[in-house]
Amino acid sequence: MNNNIHEIIFKKKPSMLFILIVMIFVILLVSMVISGAVSILLLTLNIIPPSSESRIIIVVIYMLLVSLFTGTILARISGKRYLHQIYSLVDATRKVAVGNFSVRLNAGDTKELYIIANSFNEMVKELSNIETLRSDFVSNISHEFKTPIVSIRGFARLLKKNSLTNEQRNEYLDIIISESERLSHLSSNVLLLSRLENTEMVVEKNNYSLDEQIRKTILLLEPQLQKKQIEVDITLNDVKINANEEIMSHLWINLLGNAIKFSSIKGIIKIRLEIIDENAVATISDTGIGMEDEVKKHIFDKFYQGDKSRTTEGNGLGLSLVKKIIELENGEIEVDSKFGKGTCFTVSLPIK
Repeated sequence: MNNNIHEIIFKKKPSMLFILIVMIFVILLVSMVISGAVSILLLTLNIIPPSSESRIIIVVIYMLLVSLFTGTILARISGKRYLHQIYSLVDATRKVAVGNFSVRLNAGDTKELYIIANSFNEMVKELSNIETLRSDFVSNISHEFKTPIVSIRGFARLLKKNSLTNEQRNEYLDIIISESERLSHLSSNVLLLSRLENTEMVVEKNNYSLDEQIRKTILLLEPQLQKKQIEVDITLNDVKINANEEIMSHLWINLLGNAIKFSSIKGIIKIRLEIIDENAVATISDTGIGMEDEVKKHIFDKFYQGDKSRTTEGNGLGLSLVKKIIELENGEIEVDSKFGKGTCFTVSLPIK
């Protein structure tokens, strides 16, 4: 709707070239009329000599001088309006340079100035969003690092007490190890996400077996599967794909890890891989807690965790990484989830 309104307004705006031509024509016309009238007045008052030879030269000089003076004044008056809009752009740019992202430009009087104003406003809006994301990211990352560090420090102090039983000591040590692993995982995810967000295109690609990579990921996560006694139903067709194998491994680790995390004890995870229309299509579904519609809207947001009871099991960056990896590989991801009935992620990746 907004695009249609902008298009209508844009069509109604005159071109700067057209305005310039009209201004030049009007300035010349007005200058000629005024200079002619002044020359006639001077002739009538006999200020210009009556000699026919010198009179023509003097009239031409008078007309040129009056035209030059009149044209300068008219150009100054008419050009001031458009120069004011350029000055407004310069002033707004200076404000943005010092961090003021609330500044906006009014729509210009010509098509060119209208485009400049709209582009500037869109740029400032994007910069404002980026600044908000950056602030939120710093706030979230600080919180995510602080929580396990405080936990480690607290339990380390408890370990200094001589009154602890061996059972308590082992419990506290397990918590410290778990929190240390959480910190390590968070650091790795932050570094990887930062690297991927500064990457526009994956260059280092190779042909490899996608089904074999998924099998290796399942074996890697076998301890977590056994811990929750989860049954894995696997149907993987032979699929060769051209992609970055290292980056893609993070995709499957995060998707499968997410399925395990939200699956109930003795749950079922189904993994399918097939080729559809020259795309490798993988589905990972679980019989876990599922998601409400509001949670589904934000699952790819950084640090978002829909189930607050499981915040100690992750850091809210896994699905953000998944989304970014799929974008870099020119793929697509879809989520189908019902609260209390489980979730299914479908990933479609071009084979070539």
